This record gives sequence, structure tokens and C-alpha cells, in this order.
Amino acid sequence: MIRIGQSVDIHPLKAGRDLILGGVRISHDKGLDGHSDADVLVHAVAESILGALALGDLGTHFPDTDPAYKGADSLLLLAHTAKLARDCGFRLSNLDATILAEQPKMAPHIPAMRENMARVLNCDVSQISVKATRGEKLGFVGREEGIAAVCVCLMETD
Repeated sequence: MIRIGQSVDIHPLKAGRDLILGGVRISHDKGLDGHSDADVLVHAVAESILGALALGDLGTHFPDTDPAYKGADSLLLLAHTAKLARDCGFRLSNLDATILAEQPKMAPHIPAMRENMARVLNCDVSQISVKATRGEKLGFVGREEGIAAVCVCLMETD
């Protein structure tokens, strides 16, 4: 059996926060604001997996009202999501994710993002695609008010 999942995640940019995407700390004057580390890329990936398996959303599994997740490393949330998938008899076939950010440039960081997620998802890095695009000065991305990520994944039974 195969299942497809997709997700979008958005977080505002805020001074005084670290910018973490794909588990990579990126030098920038603002970071993403949220209850956890606000890693929009990892959140979109995890939620696409949950969606493929009809297991709800991130808020169902990791509520922002729970102090246990305050400042949480999103790669740990992804690891828990991967375990849920394995427990349901599924494994990742592949995923394709896109980061929408005006600044900073993502290209130098994408290989490390892919490696981080492949390690956590226990798959080959060739199964993880990450791309980035700018807002071209349009909308909240273009005005550098926030960063978004979208992801589609294909899950297969073992």
C-alpha cells in the first residue's frame, strides 16, 4: 500500500530567536518564532507523514499548550513521527519539500538539512529532496515577515 501526504507550515520571523531549518542553525538577524524551535521545514515534513497515515496534525501529537515541547528540537518530533509510521507498518519512500524564504540564502545549508532528516527518518539522503525559493518581495515571505515550508511525501508499507 502507498499513501501520499502533504503539508504547509508557516512561522513568523522574530529578532532574538535562532533560525533553525532542517535541524541546521543558520546565521541570520532573526529566527522563527514558535513554541518549539519553530523549524518550519521539519514541521512540514513531519505533518506530511502524519497526513499520509491519517494520524492528525502536529498539534494533536505535540500541543503548543504542553510545556514539555517548549523550545523542543523539531528533529526529535520528527523522530517520534517516524516511529509512529513504523508502528503503522509504513516507511518513507521519498519526500519533496520547498522552503519559502526571502533571506538568507538556503542553498549552502540544504545538504546538511537533507542529511539531518535522512538520519532521523532512517533512509537514504537520495529519498529527501529540499529546495528553496524566494518571495520576490511579495507577501509575508517577500517582506521578510516569516518563512514557510511545504512538503509532499510518499509512504509505503514494508
